Amino acid sequence: IMKIQFYKYQGTGNDFVMIDNRQDLFPKKDAKLVANLCDRRFGIGADGLILLENHPTLDFKMVYYNSDGNESSMCGNGGRCLVAFAQKMNVISDKASFEAIDGLHYASINQKGIVSLQMSDVSEIKVENNYTFLNTGSPHHVTLVDDLENFDVKNEGAKIRYSDVYGNSGSNVNFVKQISDTTFAVRTYERGVEDETLSCGTGVTAVAIAMYKTGETKNKEIK
Repeated sequence: IMKIQFYKYQGTGNDFVMIDNRQDLFPKKDAKLVANLCDRRFGIGADGLILLENHPTLDFKMVYYNSDGNESSMCGNGGRCLVAFAQKMNVISDKASFEAIDGLHYASINQKGIVSLQMSDVSEIKVENNYTFLNTGSPHHVTLVDDLENFDVKNEGAKIRYSDVYGNSGSNVNFVKQISDTTFAVRTYERGVEDETLSCGTGVTAVAIAMYKTGETKNKEIK
């Protein structure tokens, strides 16, 4: 039996199992193990699992798995959690540069412990009649809905995620309600979790850009 030390982190309710894999001991191809560790009833319980790994030129490398056990695209809250974890492990002090699956990221931690993370540039925004699609490190379908509080995120999100529009790879789906010129409420269905998560970093980034692109807001700072 192999003993693995783990930590548990959350970023605005988006929670992760964190493992220091700088010695390269974690069985990375074992999707079933990752899924079991993320299971909320029989495992530790998390939206995903993140490995902190060495990088030849940057501070560290991020390897991210969804709770289904498969390595996945970028996770914004996960990236923030990993920066905080790297600080705890004395890998960094208050600034970080690291590699994730979508490329290079920069981050900083202020005196209150709040992590700020620079996301990837968005190369293309697809605006359709009733939704916007863009990739902020992960693919995101963004759509405005009425009565967000009572909206059936899991079922409606699954319909879009598994629709012919997105094929086998699927997409994350964000349901949005505008509260003011600068404030939007978001609920997100995440592929790989196949359910609603409490928060999604790449998702809210996608929402902010989509709302600006479609003229719902003219502000460059969005809450």
